[in-house]
Order: sequence, then C-alpha cells, then structure tokens
Amino acid sequence: MTAITARELEMQMPDARKLLSDEPEMESSLHYMQLLLLVTCLEWAWQERDDFFIGANLTIYFSRQQLKNHDFRGPDLFLVKNTTREPRNSWVVWEEDGRYPDLIIELLSDSTANTDRTLKRDLYAERFHTPEYFYFSPDTLEFAGFRLDFNKYRPIVANDRGWLWSETLGFFLGIHNRQLRYFSLEGALLPTPQEAAKNEILEANQARQIAEQARQTANQARQIAEQARQTAEQERQTAEQERQIANQARQIAEQERQIAEQAKAELQELKAKMRSLGIE
Repeated sequence: MTAITARELEMQMPDARKLLSDEPEMESSLHYMQLLLLVTCLEWAWQERDDFFIGANLTIYFSRQQLKNHDFRGPDLFLVKNTTREPRNSWVVWEEDGRYPDLIIELLSDSTANTDRTLKRDLYAERFHTPEYFYFSPDTLEFAGFRLDFNKYRPIVANDRGWLWSETLGFFLGIHNRQLRYFSLEGALLPTPQEAAKNEILEANQARQIAEQARQTANQARQIAEQARQTAEQERQTAEQERQIANQARQIAEQERQIAEQAKAELQELKAKMRSLGIE
C-alpha cells in the first residue's frame, strides 16, 4: 500500500503508520537555520540519551475528527520525553500511548505570529496540556515563554539576562547573537556539534601550549638546579682549597715554631758552652 498524505484522508480509518507530516515549508532560510540550530544543539546535549523524541516541523495527529476536518497542527519544534528516540513520519497521539509534547517552540513569522500567540497557544494549553510553550521571532527577536497552570499558560519570568528557565529541558532559553539558544544552569552556552568540535580543538591547543610551557619550565628548573649544583661544587672545591691552604699554613707555622725552638735550644746550648769556657 502506497503512503498517502493526510490531505488525501477523508472518512476512512487510516493506518497511523501511513500518516505523513503535512506541514508547509519554513517561512525563510532564517527560520530554517534557527530550527536546525535548536534541534542540533539539543540532540548534541542529550547525545547519550535515547528516551526522547524531537519533532521539527512535523504534524501532530491527535484526533480522527481532526483528519476529517483537515485541521492539521504541527509545531515548529516539539519535544516528547520518556519515549523512544526513533524516526517518525509524524506524531500520532493515539499510537504513542496518548502522549502529547512536553515542550513546544514556535518560530513567529508574519503569516503565523497571530495564530501562534492565540489559537495555537490555547490549543497547546487546553488540548495538549503541554507543560511549557515558547515562541521566538528570528526577524524581530520577539521572545516569550509560558508554563502551564490549570490549562492556562502563565508567563515565565526572565532572569537578569533575559533568559527563560525551562523545567522540561533543565536549561535556559535565551537570545545570543540574534538566535534562540540553550544555556546551562551555570550560564554556559550549549554548543552545536561544530562549536563543540572547535572548542575541543581550542582546548587541545591550549593543553598543548600548557604542556609545552610546563616542559619549558621543567627544563628551566633543571638548568637552574644544574647551575646550583655546579655552583655548590665550585664552592665545595673552593672550600677544600681554602682548607688545604689553611692546613699548609698551619704546617708551615708548626715548622717555623719547631725551627725557632731548635734555634733557641742551640743558642742556649752555645751560651752554656761559652760560660763553661769562661767566655761571656
């Protein structure tokens, strides 16, 4: 059986596996790049996990009446946690144990902004019961976030940087270089795979530089130690020479003392002989 689009489905009971996404193309390359950025950053941050699904410009089918009325709703980005991380043609609620998105992000454009702020916001709150909803305009940088409170969305209060905390993600959402990005609790920007690779290269280069500096420092320390050893050896040799000179001086002094003693004894002996001969 050939896969059919949702618009070809009328009153028949469709096979959910054949329900293809029926979303229009993104408004502009700016919107496309923003969507790609959000998806790739989150997938990279959660690369070790396999318990979530990210839908990007993908239709959510939530009722068969919806199919009959051709009332297709597909957020620009939605996240479902505690599910399988596998490709899907669309998100069919009744085939996913009744699961709706845990988080939705819409990218505002001239043609969708009013619907995203009103009709879709009410749908996501009252029908989907999606805990968190954010919208962002890549053109004007309009940005807002809401958290569900008894089927109604309440605005999320921004921090001093203008970022909004997402309990679903465990990250902040905020504007950086005119793009919507994720930030950690500590305020670090969550990188794209390319940025992460670049950071790894920079860190590796820095590590090499630090290692080279450490090697040079170690060499300098060895040179200083060798110089100190040579200086100590020279000082030891000098001290030994001085000790030898001092010993020689003592020996000479002792010899001179002995010569003087001998001369004194000979003089006394001579005087005694002269006295015995009557010579004064």
